Amino acid sequence: MIRISTRLDEAAIVANGRCADKAAILKQIASLAAKCYGLDATRLLEGLEERERLGATGFGGGTAIPHCKYDAIERPLGIFLRLERAVDFGAVDDGQVDLVFALISPAHDGAAHLRALAEVSRMFRDERSCAQLRGAADSSALYALMSYDEERDAA
Repeated sequence: MIRISTRLDEAAIVANGRCADKAAILKQIASLAAKCYGLDATRLLEGLEERERLGATGFGGGTAIPHCKYDAIERPLGIFLRLERAVDFGAVDDGQVDLVFALISPAHDGAAHLRALAEVSRMFRDERSCAQLRGAADSSALYALMSYDEERDAA
């Protein structure tokens, strides 16, 4: 499994999300980011919606990587949703999406944003990783799959 070096709090992971459409997904992402990372939900939602207007962030293979930049953070932050039922997200393959990793990056650090986006896209391109994410029992198991823990990984 590819570990995500982006900050991803366990509370920012939803194992059985219930969202009817893309708009509901973006709202849940903004709400979780406010709760977990202290970000302004309204401002974040506006950033995510603005990015979606530029082009859908549905990655294909049932995955999406909505993302935006936010000026009050120092490193990329993540929110992960595994949906109970896949929804239309405007994916490049026209498929439904059930795995969503939202990426919120520092506005002043384009390189960190690109590195984090590449890392998440590698995870989503790996069929084995996606299968593990879809098969994980709960949020704790999802967190264990994605979190980078130097002590655990060195063992």
